[in-house]
Amino acid sequence: MNKFKIFGIAFLTASAVGQAQDLDATKKALDAEQYEKAKVMLKSIIQAKPSSGKALFLLGNIYLYQNSQDSAKAVFEKGLNAADGGKFNNIGLGQLDLDNNNLSSAQSKFDLALKDVKRKDIEEYIYVARAYMNAEKPDFKKAISILNKAKEANPTDAQVQLALGDAYYGDHNQNDSYSSYRNAYQADNSLIRAKMQLGVLLKGAKAYTEAVKAYDEVIASNANYGPVYRELAETYYLWANNQPKTYTENIQKALAFYEKYLTLTDYSLTSRMRHADFLILAKDYKALEIEADKMKQLDKVNPRILRYLGYAAYQNGNNEVALSALTDFTTKGQNKIIARDYLYLGLTKIQKSVSADAKTVDQTGLTSGVADIKKALEIEPLMANELNEVGKKYFGLKLYDVSARIFEMAITVPASKNFIEDNVYYGLCVYTINKTKDEKTIDKIALNNGDKAMDNVILASPTYQEAYLYKARINNSLKNDEVMAKNYQLFIDVVTAKGDEEVTKNKTKFIESYNNMASYYANSDKLKAKELLNKTLALDPANVYAIDSIKLLK
Repeated sequence: MNKFKIFGIAFLTASAVGQAQDLDATKKALDAEQYEKAKVMLKSIIQAKPSSGKALFLLGNIYLYQNSQDSAKAVFEKGLNAADGGKFNNIGLGQLDLDNNNLSSAQSKFDLALKDVKRKDIEEYIYVARAYMNAEKPDFKKAISILNKAKEANPTDAQVQLALGDAYYGDHNQNDSYSSYRNAYQADNSLIRAKMQLGVLLKGAKAYTEAVKAYDEVIASNANYGPVYRELAETYYLWANNQPKTYTENIQKALAFYEKYLTLTDYSLTSRMRHADFLILAKDYKALEIEADKMKQLDKVNPRILRYLGYAAYQNGNNEVALSALTDFTTKGQNKIIARDYLYLGLTKIQKSVSADAKTVDQTGLTSGVADIKKALEIEPLMANELNEVGKKYFGLKLYDVSARIFEMAITVPASKNFIEDNVYYGLCVYTINKTKDEKTIDKIALNNGDKAMDNVILASPTYQEAYLYKARINNSLKNDEVMAKNYQLFIDVVTAKGDEEVTKNKTKFIESYNNMASYYANSDKLKAKELLNKTLALDPANVYAIDSIKLLK
């Protein structure tokens, strides 16, 4: 799941007497993730009191969350000159520096924000820590170090404990994260986000039933608290994927809870984009296409909408729309391209290259699609995980050349979860493509790569009998007779070790093995060849090849 950023509301404690009353409702909206509502409220506060630097800081943080860096920067720079709390805006500008990997500049701005803070002032420390947590490259250890200073000043403050919980969670320290969330809720039992985060820890530990119970307790406290339904959605999504038997039921629950979350937060473009991201994870592409159309009505120029339109159109078989949207997105403007964008562009080109009757393939389109998928793998090698299902789809259509090209890319990533199966399919594809060709037209390079693929399978799973069979067949096509015979024998040995029932199931393959080994030994060891042919006749007394070959050997 994508990292969810929380910028907190620490300065709205009782210490901020001058603005607490005005900002209290904004605090509740932010914690409830009602960001559009909070923006309207903050703009109203700023209009009434332009000197409110803290309100400007909060507004800038919302823009950061919504990936509007230019708007955030403008608001933070305006906030620097505000009389009341203007220094907080240094923290926002510091996070922008962190996002741009300018660590020294960020530190200078954080130092300005922390300059002359009184011993009991903790809000500046909390926000600096959250800047480190919410940066493009989070530094949770740095955040913990900063928060420990705030903890020294006020060890029981609920917001300090909540922020520590988030920092420890990001640093994969479950025990300290749990203690901090528990302490935060004990210090302020109205802080139900802390209680919710206890459920998040259980989600991370794959204790899904217990996580749901924890969320139910939050709902019992406040049934209209939107974020808990987002966590429920993500929990049921993970549950569905980690326990496939529950997939259909749990993915539907996940989608329903995400809809509930939207009804309690807002239907802004940013929220819809997060929803679209979730629909991609849940593989609900019909709903994604509907959501993308709604987003297009809200904002006809936002480039990310092209991403969602492209993904949905590909999955729904609308190749022209997908190709247009993804080509525009990946080639125009300053869009932040991710590996999946190139993956879908490549898959779209491949899908479009296949004729409607799945009988012919446009090789130019196929080659262009392969090139885009290679770009995706260069950015994120584990995109190879996505290729297995696609490769098997084309294999099932008997488009072995297309399938081979896909599996050929997949097996370049040994860390892929499907690496062994992908090697099996690749070897089977290249053998099937070449088995009817003569020695002049076979693709020896592909066959040799298929042979290596079978070696990968055998190394990982020495008792997988088909790997020896495929390796024997591939080497038969390559006229590597000695390797062929050796692997046919290994196939027989592995099957025989599994018992009579397995031998019976593989009778036809045994006959193939005996006959092909006999052809190899015919010139060098006639007795061995006859022995093998007699084994064939023991299984199939009418086998013409064995009968005729024995006659020739006499």
